[in-house]
Amino acid sequence: MWDSIIDLSAWVIPVILAIMLHEVAHGWVAERFGDNTARVLGRISLNPLKHVDLFGTVIFPAVLIALGSPMLFGYAKPVPVNFGNLHPPRMGMRVVALAGPVTNVILAVITGLLLHVDHFVTPEQAPWLFLNLYRLLVLNCGLAVFNMLPIMPLDGGRVVFSFLSGTPARWFAKLERRGIWIVFALMIGLQGLGYNLNDIIGFPVYGLLKAVMFVTGNSL
Repeated sequence: MWDSIIDLSAWVIPVILAIMLHEVAHGWVAERFGDNTARVLGRISLNPLKHVDLFGTVIFPAVLIALGSPMLFGYAKPVPVNFGNLHPPRMGMRVVALAGPVTNVILAVITGLLLHVDHFVTPEQAPWLFLNLYRLLVLNCGLAVFNMLPIMPLDGGRVVFSFLSGTPARWFAKLERRGIWIVFALMIGLQGLGYNLNDIIGFPVYGLLKAVMFVTGNSL
């Protein structure tokens, strides 16, 4: 029982940091391009309660755990961005969308550097600390890749949309309200076929993880 509590507690900090800073980055960059909606609504904040989304932060990760997914994903309450206020609009949309995944990669690199604390304390001496660091590293790599899936309203979908115009743009935009449910249905479908989300994004996640470990002087 105590081991389970310790294990669960070691997810709290990684999930909050990875998801919260991802969303704050969207709002902060949007402000740089002329839209202060997130600032006005108090969403450029390090208060995690302002970013909790019932489905994305609680239900979605819980379902992944229940399905036995080897990777844990989730998302916070999307930071509101008025894309009509961005200047230039297409470039602004693109950079705002990329800000979240790029922030996750930066956090992964910082975490990789923090792993060098093993020069002063070993994983055996501070298992909870290293469990947090390892999970923060993997989670940020996973979130960076997951959010770049070309499905609206994920960041990858937003990047694709920024290159579209006319009928393709209107058609693609209609997917935004259904995007997360499409991802959710995809996961359930894969599970029914004996696969999981890791079979789709596992390779790029591992590649990013390996690159971060190399850059920060660590080994897998």
